Amino acid sequence: MEHQVELLTRDGCTICTAAAARLAALAGELGFTLTVTDVDAAAAAGDSGLRAEYGDRLPVVLLDGSEHSYWEIDEPRLRADLAK
Repeated sequence: MEHQVELLTRDGCTICTAAAARLAALAGELGFTLTVTDVDAAAAAGDSGLRAEYGDRLPVVLLDGSEHSYWEIDEPRLRADLAK
């Protein structure tokens, strides 16, 4: 089963940009699918749930739909969880 990693971001967030670049590199190495979602764009499109839940602690990494880490990538834990 291929794991799904979603990065929740917002425009202008430099930490988010760095996290997206690192996760993109890890996706190639570790073989997961990466999706990047801008919570403000999602809210503007009618889905305000992500911004309401996660908007104050971006970036947030979701692994297979569950919160994995926020503010930074917990890379050792992510590697371990992807290996399961």
